Amino acid sequence: MELLENALMELVAVLKFGFEAISVLCILLGLIACLRLGLMHPRRLYTPPFIDVRLTLGSWLALGLEFQLGADILGTTIAPSLDALGRLAAIAVIRTFLNFFLSKEIEAETVWKQRAESESLTALQK
Repeated sequence: MELLENALMELVAVLKFGFEAISVLCILLGLIACLRLGLMHPRRLYTPPFIDVRLTLGSWLALGLEFQLGADILGTTIAPSLDALGRLAAIAVIRTFLNFFLSKEIEAETVWKQRAESESLTALQK
């Protein structure tokens, strides 16, 4: 039985590390995507509110937060103590709020971008 517990603990540790690594990778990919946008379309960096860059980075950050939360949940699955559960609850609440408001901002920016594009299309058609 102890052998199975140790194997499960090792598996959880590896999975947790994997989730954290994927989270870091998501943020790195978001940075690369933003740099690529800036290099390919430098005019977009000077057009407030930098909507394409913000949408790109925000989406990658939201994905990274999801993986971080998954890693935290995995970390408390093996013999959770009240202290660990309390920390998980606090982290989950903070990350959920961050993700919620980030999603709302991305949604608002997307609507603003679509509205601006349709207005410019209408102006070109006139």
